[in-house]
Amino acid sequence: MLIKVGQNLFRILELHHLTPGNKRAHIQVRMRNIRTLMLADEKFRAEEDIERAVLDEREMQYLYHDGDHYYFMDTSNFEQIHISSEALGDSVDYLIPDALIKVEFYDIEPVGIELPPTVDLLVKETVPGIKGATASAQVKPATLETGLVISVPSFVNEGDKVRVSTETGEYQSRA
Repeated sequence: MLIKVGQNLFRILELHHLTPGNKRAHIQVRMRNIRTLMLADEKFRAEEDIERAVLDEREMQYLYHDGDHYYFMDTSNFEQIHISSEALGDSVDYLIPDALIKVEFYDIEPVGIELPPTVDLLVKETVPGIKGATASAQVKPATLETGLVISVPSFVNEGDKVRVSTETGEYQSRA
C-alpha cells in the first residue's frame, strides 16, 4: 500500500492496530519513503485522514540491468525507463529478461512493480540428489538464474526449470 503524507510517498511495510486499555485506538506503521528510501515509524490516530496514493499501472517489458538500475520498455510506445534496485527491493530476484511486468506509476514517476504470482526460473547450481533416500521429504539448496537461492526437492537437477512463488519465495513445482 502506498500513502501520501504531505508531499512524500510512503510504502507501508508493517501495520499494527493497537487499542491500549482505556485509551483511544491507533495504528502503528513502519513505512519507507520511496524517494529518499528512509524508514519511518509513525502512529496514526483514528481521527486522522490518510490519503492513499492513486497509482497507474502500465504493462512493460523488462530489458536488462546495469549496475543498480533496471531498465523497462513500455510495450505501447517503446519508451524506456529505469528503476533503482533500492526501489524494487526483493523483486529483482524474480526478474528475467523479456518478461512482461506491470510497473506502478505515481503521476509520471515509476514507484514499483507488480510481479505475477509465480515465475519459472532455471536451476543453475545444485547438489545431486541421493538415490533411495526417500523415507522423508528431503530438500536441498538450489541457485537459480537470477541468483536467488531456494530449497528444492532432491529430484530437481541443474538445468531444470522450477516454478517459484513471488510472494513467499518458495518452490512450487517443476515447470
